[in-house]
Amino acid sequence: MPKPARDTGWFKSSFSGGGNDQCVECRIIDGIGVLVRDSKNPDEPPFRFTPDEWSAFVKGAKAGEFDLPS
Repeated sequence: MPKPARDTGWFKSSFSGGGNDQCVECRIIDGIGVLVRDSKNPDEPPFRFTPDEWSAFVKGAKAGEFDLPS
């Protein structure tokens, strides 16, 4: 019997602040990837990223590739 996929449910970054509805939310589903949605419009279809796409994004973010110019 195949192992069921782990599903984290929707969550926001701990950096989003308490009660702030103007954030993105993520949902990780094993074998599928990561879903991303706007917390203000949760009924809109989410963006979907493969595990490889998400890993590349996270690596770039950690390396500062998406930092705003000073």
